[in-house]
Amino acid sequence: MSGFDYDLFVIGGGSGGVRSARVAASLGKKVAIAEEYRFGGTCVIRGCVPKKLFVYASQFHEHFEDATGFGWTVGETSFDWKALIEAKDKEIARLEGLYRKGLDNAGAEIIESRAELAGPNSVRILATGKVVTAERILIAVGGSANHHPALPGHEFCITSNEAFHLETLPRSILIAGGGYIAVEFANIFHGLGVETTLIYRGKEILSRFDHDLRQGLHQAMEAKGIRILCEDLIQEVSLTATGERLVKTKAHGELTVDAVMLALGRDPNTKGLGLETAGVATDDKGAIVVDDYSRTNVPGIFALGDVTDRVQLTPVAIHEAMCFIDTEYRGKPTRPDLDLIATAVFSQPEIGTVGLSEEAAAKKYPELEIYRAQFRPMKATLSGRQEKMIMKLVVDAASRKVVGAHILGHDAGEMAQLLGITLKAGCTKDDFDRTMAVHPTAAEELVTMYSPSYRIVNGERVG
Repeated sequence: MSGFDYDLFVIGGGSGGVRSARVAASLGKKVAIAEEYRFGGTCVIRGCVPKKLFVYASQFHEHFEDATGFGWTVGETSFDWKALIEAKDKEIARLEGLYRKGLDNAGAEIIESRAELAGPNSVRILATGKVVTAERILIAVGGSANHHPALPGHEFCITSNEAFHLETLPRSILIAGGGYIAVEFANIFHGLGVETTLIYRGKEILSRFDHDLRQGLHQAMEAKGIRILCEDLIQEVSLTATGERLVKTKAHGELTVDAVMLALGRDPNTKGLGLETAGVATDDKGAIVVDDYSRTNVPGIFALGDVTDRVQLTPVAIHEAMCFIDTEYRGKPTRPDLDLIATAVFSQPEIGTVGLSEEAAAKKYPELEIYRAQFRPMKATLSGRQEKMIMKLVVDAASRKVVGAHILGHDAGEMAQLLGITLKAGCTKDDFDRTMAVHPTAAEELVTMYSPSYRIVNGERVG
């Protein structure tokens, strides 16, 4: 560590930054990690974890309804928003403590301050003004919610950040966006009794997902009572005399709601980071440009996670962190493997998916076999709920390789994790066919679809 204060200085205490700092310190490196807010980052503090807790909370009203069909009599129920917030905050505090404990046990120095680049190997700690040097600097500051400053009245809107800390539950809400966050929060708020409307400029929600899942979820959400306005957008938001939000839309006139939530994606959190001072290159979105090994254009400066805008998922940031450690400290140059990433949307019903959608696969392969099943899950036969499950396999006809697997329904995310292993291993449809079913389960449909529902030849549906 000749001439440097640290072997590694990490800016950002999210999943990728903490993993990098903790493992590097455990390898005997002198490490510091700076975080201006709370350790755990977007996922733990204001993202995946509290969101999933909210998803669970929002599902209970359906569980109570379903219980009747199985002979249960459920008495009067009520929901306490503040009690949920308090329980959520307690759990987040516990998890943050574990992150800190892991860093401390590994011997990493924890710096509770914003840190900015002061040069190629220099970092300024804003709380003290001190400039320190490091042989390697890793930027893992994640992304920030898009507040849409060009929208007149954006100051009267919230983002997912504020949604986790609302003083009271609104009676009605308009959510702008059609991606993960918008769809998940639409289901959360509706499940908690909020009159919910989703507005999206595209033709259908969840633009990069398979069309069957997109349409199936859209129909299920509307059947629940969620209003979905596609091919529309918010033009202006203003405050009424009674504190409500008056929203002017392009295609559906004016709407009056208690709250407006902007779920319009997340931007790389690079403003004011000192990148210009150090000469670190960014793209037109402000994301840090890196090579396959998370190296920036400046020797000794690295970046990973959402700040690079490669794939904005927590497990990806953690994976990139381990590749960074292997490459820089274990002598094993390792590129992040970003192919066939399984993912889930915790909508209601859930989506679980891995691999190519039918549309994407049709552009890549001359002939596809599509296996598709739609059915009411067994639980619904007594509960009376009308929701349908959809299971779909996309198969390259030439090689018989399964190149996409898509599920809409309960526990789809859990199934997607296992399907991720299957597709990563390169399994064929024949491998699925010779796998014994687990009965009675919904997942058994994945191994009992023996005949194609239809084929896609040169991009056109046949049969």
